[in-house]
Amino acid sequence: MTEDLSPAERYAAARIRAADEATALAPFREMYEFGLDPFQIEACQALEAGKGVLVAAPTGSGKTIVGEFAVHLALAEGRKCFYTTPIKALSNQKYTDLAKRYGADKVGLLTGDNSVNSDAPVVVMTTEVLRNMLYASSPSLLGLGYVVMDEVHYLSDRFRGAVWEEVIIHLPESVTLVSLSATVSNAEEFGDWLDTVRGDTAVIVSEHRPVPLWQHVMAGRRMYDLFEEETDHGGRGSAKREVSPDLVRLARMENQRTYNPRERRRGKMVREADRERERRQRGRIWTPGRPEVIERLDAEGLLPAITFIFSRAGCEAAVQQCMYAGL
Repeated sequence: MTEDLSPAERYAAARIRAADEATALAPFREMYEFGLDPFQIEACQALEAGKGVLVAAPTGSGKTIVGEFAVHLALAEGRKCFYTTPIKALSNQKYTDLAKRYGADKVGLLTGDNSVNSDAPVVVMTTEVLRNMLYASSPSLLGLGYVVMDEVHYLSDRFRGAVWEEVIIHLPESVTLVSLSATVSNAEEFGDWLDTVRGDTAVIVSEHRPVPLWQHVMAGRRMYDLFEEETDHGGRGSAKREVSPDLVRLARMENQRTYNPRERRRGKMVREADRERERRQRGRIWTPGRPEVIERLDAEGLLPAITFIFSRAGCEAAVQQCMYAGL
């Protein structure tokens, strides 16, 4: 390909390569079998220039590469890096990944359940652990150069968001903050706030989704695509996503069956009894149970799948339900 370039273009490309090789990004890129995307390179360059970064990109786009570059910089500079996640499972997974890449002697883990090599230069922890370390003025904070906050959108969480805010505000000024999120809708506004409380912060937003997202709805025994794409001008225009007409029709039917303006004047228990009687009489759309959903997913080739259940007891009950169903 270089033969197609003019002498001036080859000279410019050589200068870019030489400048790239003089940075910490060049050896970091060689650690991966794939090339970095433009937003990853931009974020890493900003980080190496001494700026904090906020990276907002879809799930599966590779945001954590930027967090791993912060780990790389910390080790190269002889400083510490704390990698925070919102839940223990993510912390355990990230600890495993980093220990495999950099060696178990350089990586530690701190959660409510585990304490592994806590004096290591790179420590993975839940955000609450870091907050507690800040309030206790822990000696472990000495030499801290970088903090990665994965899933930083938890800042808006009603119950736990204050923890993220306290960490961001109370971190020493010498610490460079790397914020990663897939769901920050107001990235520029959030970046302005980070710029105010943490100093120079680069905001990098990528909307490219490398892994397509398909959404389905199961109603009764059928599985529907949530959206249907239609193109304008005989297929020559841009595609528009509309909710499936079949689902819209089902929703209207359910609404007509359950809504009665006179119910406002009746007691709650009476309304519930009427609804239950109406369900039996009119044959509402059958709501599948967990075993039926799993069997349907299997038939559609959509397994393995992940079900989110937000309690340990609920998880155990779901397993028992599937066992009793013979799955």
